[in-house]
Amino acid sequence: MIKNHQPEPAVFIIFGGAGDLAWRKLIPSLFDLHRDGRMPEKFAIIVVDRVSFKEAALRKHYLDGINQFSSKGRAKNSDWKRFAANLTYQEGDFKDAATYQKLGQSCEKLDKKWKSKAGRIFHMAIPPFLFGVIPKMLADAGLNQDRKRASLVVEKPIGHDLASAKELNHLLTESFHESQIFRIDHYLGKETVQNILAFRFANPLFEPVWNRNYVDYVTITVAEEVGVGHRGGYYDGAGALRDMVQNHLLQLLCLVAMEPMVSFEADEIRNKKVDVLHALRPIPPGKVSKFAVRGQYGPGILLGKKVPGYRHEDKVAPHSKTETFVALKLFVDNWRWQNIPFYLRTGKCLPQQLSEVVIHFRKVPHQAFQIQSAARDWHPSRLILSIQPREGIVMSFQAKYPGPQMLLRPVEMKFAYQDSFSVPSPDAYETLLWDVMKKDQTLFMRDDQVEAAWQALMPVLTEWAKFAPRDFPNYKAGTWGPKTADELLARDGHEWRSMK
Repeated sequence: MIKNHQPEPAVFIIFGGAGDLAWRKLIPSLFDLHRDGRMPEKFAIIVVDRVSFKEAALRKHYLDGINQFSSKGRAKNSDWKRFAANLTYQEGDFKDAATYQKLGQSCEKLDKKWKSKAGRIFHMAIPPFLFGVIPKMLADAGLNQDRKRASLVVEKPIGHDLASAKELNHLLTESFHESQIFRIDHYLGKETVQNILAFRFANPLFEPVWNRNYVDYVTITVAEEVGVGHRGGYYDGAGALRDMVQNHLLQLLCLVAMEPMVSFEADEIRNKKVDVLHALRPIPPGKVSKFAVRGQYGPGILLGKKVPGYRHEDKVAPHSKTETFVALKLFVDNWRWQNIPFYLRTGKCLPQQLSEVVIHFRKVPHQAFQIQSAARDWHPSRLILSIQPREGIVMSFQAKYPGPQMLLRPVEMKFAYQDSFSVPSPDAYETLLWDVMKKDQTLFMRDDQVEAAWQALMPVLTEWAKFAPRDFPNYKAGTWGPKTADELLARDGHEWRSMK
C-alpha cells in the first residue's frame, strides 16, 4: 500500500450528488477526512445532478447529513464553514455534452487558481443504468485523458450477471484505463476486514494451521436486522445473491482463503484474490439445491416489534419470488483448501446485525476425555473474526473447569478494537475515498475479479431463474432463515455458530 501522505490537489465531481449516497456516506466521509487534516490542502467538491438545488440549500442538506451520519459526531461551525467553502453545485443532464464542457471549464479555472494540475475524481453515485453513459461522455469531453490524474469511481452493482458485468467492464475500459477505475465495495474499507490480512500474515502462530490439515470448515455470516426499507424497488430486481454474496461475502472468502502475498502492492493482493475465485469448484448444473439455499422473510417479531413480510414492503411486488436470504456451500480446489467446505449465509430481517468469519478447527485425533462426563458444552476450537458489531477476534477452546473432577468447558481469549486502541475505526468510505485520492487500488475490485465472482454464481442464478420457489415466504422475520440453511451444514455433520 502507498504510505500516508498529504494528497495532491483534487477536484471531486459527484454525479448524483443530490441523492442518498452522497448525503449519508460521501459528504460525511469527506468532511471527516477534512477535519482530520487528511484532505488535500487545495480541494473542491462539485456536485452534479439533474434537480434544481440552490447552493445554500444544498449545504444545509449536507450539514444535516453530517450531523446524523458522521462517525465523528456533529460538525463544529468553524470546521463546517471551511469545508463548505469548497462546495459548489452544477445542475445538468448526465446525457448532455454541455454538462461536461462546463465541468471541464470549472476544473481548468481551479488549475489556474491553484497554479497546479489537480487530480479529478469522477464519482458515480447514480443508478446503474447510467454507469455506461457518464464514462463515455467524460471521454468525449476529453476529461479522461490524464491517466495519472483522472479517476473514475464506480459503486455497486457491477452488472446483474456475468454477461452484463463483462459488458459494463468493456464500456468502462473503452473510456478509462483499468488503472484509473476504482470499483467500490465498502466492505473492503472496514478496518476489521483489512485486519484479516494482518492477522494471517503478520503472526506466525496462525498461518501454519490455516489449511486443510487443521481446519474442518469455515462459516461466513453477514446478517442484517433490517428489511429492505426504502430500497424495495432496487432490491426486488436484485435479491440477496446479487446484492450481498457476489461482492461482500465472496470478498471475505478471498481474504480468508488467499495465499500469502509477496508485497502489499495493489495488483499483487488482487492477483491472489482472483486466484481464489478461479479455484472455486463449479456448482454442477442440476445439483444447485445441494449447494445453495434461498429464503424470503414473512411477517414476524423482530426486536420485540411486529414487522411485515417482504411482499408487503414498499415497492415490492405482492407475489415476489426474490430471495432475501441465501446460504451457499463452496469449495476452493487448491492444495491448501481441497475438500474443505466454506459455508456462506446472508439475509435480511434476521435476529441481529452480525458480520463474522468463523474458522472451525478439526477435532483432536484421539479423544482421551469421556465427552459425556467431562464436557459441559463440548465443541472443537474455533477462531471468530468479528467484523461487526463487536469488532475483534475471539479464540474459543476447551479448558478444565475448577473442581475435583475433570470437567471441560469452552473459554475464550478476546481481542477487541475498542479495548486495544484509543483511536476509533474510521468509516469504510473514509478509508476508500482516501485511497482514491492516493491512487491506491489495493482495496478496489479489478475487472477480472468482478467477472470471476459472477462466473462462480452463474449456475445458481441460472437454475433459480428457471425454477421459481414454491414455499416463499419460508422464514419468519426475526429468525435465522429457513431450516434448509441449517440442513445444508447438518448433512456434513457441521453447524453454524449458535447465537445467544
